[in-house]
Amino acid sequence: MAETVWSTDTGEAVYRSRDPVRNLRLRVHLQRITSSNFLHYQPAAELGKDLIDLATFRPQPTASGHRPEEDEEEEIVIGWQEKLFSQFEVDLYQNETACQSPLDYQYRQEILKLENSGGKKNRRIFTYTDSDRYTNLEEHCQRMTTAASEVPSFLVERMANVRRRRQDRRGMEGGILKSRIVTWEPSEEFVRNNHVINTPLQTMHIMADLGPYKKLGYKKYEHVLCTLKVDSNGVITVKPDFTGLKGPYRIETEGEKQELWKYTIDNVSPHAQPEEEERERRVFKDLYGRHKEYLSSLVGTDFEMTVPGALRLFVNGEVVSAQGYEYDNLYVHFFVELPTAHWSSPAFQQLSGVTQTCTTKSLGMDKVAHFSYPFTFEAFFLHEDESSDALPEWPVLYCEVLSLDFWQRYRVEGYGAVVLPATPGPSWNRAPFGKGCGVCWTVWKGSASRVPFTMC
Repeated sequence: MAETVWSTDTGEAVYRSRDPVRNLRLRVHLQRITSSNFLHYQPAAELGKDLIDLATFRPQPTASGHRPEEDEEEEIVIGWQEKLFSQFEVDLYQNETACQSPLDYQYRQEILKLENSGGKKNRRIFTYTDSDRYTNLEEHCQRMTTAASEVPSFLVERMANVRRRRQDRRGMEGGILKSRIVTWEPSEEFVRNNHVINTPLQTMHIMADLGPYKKLGYKKYEHVLCTLKVDSNGVITVKPDFTGLKGPYRIETEGEKQELWKYTIDNVSPHAQPEEEERERRVFKDLYGRHKEYLSSLVGTDFEMTVPGALRLFVNGEVVSAQGYEYDNLYVHFFVELPTAHWSSPAFQQLSGVTQTCTTKSLGMDKVAHFSYPFTFEAFFLHEDESSDALPEWPVLYCEVLSLDFWQRYRVEGYGAVVLPATPGPSWNRAPFGKGCGVCWTVWKGSASRVPFTMC
């Protein structure tokens, strides 16, 4: 059997666009496959064999009569949420008694205008928009699996009425929501509407009436060619995907007179003109500029700058733990000593601190007291001589580990000193405090540019 080059991948594709969805345009081409044009989908004949050229045969009329050429093939460009009426809708809405909703009466007026202006431009291809009944029914009756005998689960039944549609924004008065924050006795409808965080979504279906010649307008001959869904974040879901370089999709009708149809879907949205792109760039530039001004207004003008020629030292440290001491109830007393020459600190700055009293915990053969006590301070170094021989002396951190007994008496368990690291970045130090005491810190050095940096 000869193989065809149909596209069998009918799964959905997801795109994202920043352009308004109203600019979306799709070109749909629908064609009935006959004995003559079916030759375009046959593989090349093997050389050396005498074959009859089937292209010499002309298509024979079907049992329903001879089809005109315009009934065999149709191509149309469709915009987003553009309503194209089917023959069934034209016959239905011409009868005023069939109109039940304001949308039905609106469709009736549009159909009457089309009839007065020469009829609709489409024949077999039509659309169902987001507000049509078909979209509601399709979402309500959507199957979860491909099994013929599918039984809806409890979750499917409860989620059947949850539709991802545009939600009305709740009003605000004085920054307070009008509705109650807590609903103590929720109804079933309230639970259905608020069980899922809904993303606003619009749906559109591109359909085809594949009924026999001169028998259009029957629901049983309607087939879905493409389904498009667009949410408020610019995400566009297309099922099946645009044809592109792939082969066309195929539809084989059921019943006594089986027919084969092919169709393609192409994105023919117009490209933005250079003037529009330039205008869009100016709009985005203005938007980003205003956002930058807004962020600057939040920061304010009180951001302190480093004095030119000065070195500003920031230390963020933490007394982590003490390990291996004889007694329980440990605490650490620490202070920072600044060199007397050219070093200073703000008047409000505290250069000493005491951790909380911590009970030890057994860890192997040792007892460990975990403090996790953070500290921070800053200092300035101002010296006009920038030669290599004029390197500053660095501050020294002194620590003293003490314990507290039952009578509220304290004992010195150990002490030590460590010079703060001269390299910016995180650092860990286990100072010789008699036993073991861990201190870690992060050092930032700022110059006149006031740009902190980190190095390891």
